[in-house]
Amino acid sequence: MYNKILAPVDGSELSEYGLEHVKAIATGCSVPEVVLLRIIEPIPSSGEIASFAGEEWLRNAEKNAVEGTEDYLNRVKAKLTNEGINVQTVVKNGNAADEIVNYAKKNNVDLIVMGSHGSSGIVRWALGSTTDKVVRHSTAPVLVAVHHSSRR
Repeated sequence: MYNKILAPVDGSELSEYGLEHVKAIATGCSVPEVVLLRIIEPIPSSGEIASFAGEEWLRNAEKNAVEGTEDYLNRVKAKLTNEGINVQTVVKNGNAADEIVNYAKKNNVDLIVMGSHGSSGIVRWALGSTTDKVVRHSTAPVLVAVHHSSRR
């Protein structure tokens, strides 16, 4: 039923909560491929940050973000691989929701699994919700794993 599961992760406990569901589905359904996707949102290069920190600092910050992301993804990949799951890692730059939806469309993803705070109403309106945007715009099914501390 599933050939490719996309698991966007951002290094938070919340995003890793979704990985328990990824493990269960990938193992139970013999899914041939799981893709861990990490989006690096660009650091604003104009305005006060650039004038205060300088262009060299911004380039180093972006380089460090990529290196830290690759280390993180390799650690998560190792945990899943030890469970017998075939895992690929991908790093993209841009807006998280847009990149997740675009990656899923372009790479024949059968299922997206994401964690969520379970926020609603004014909190989601004020902060926006990557998960909400993905659910609304994805052509692939999205499983939203609501973190247990968010349940009411």
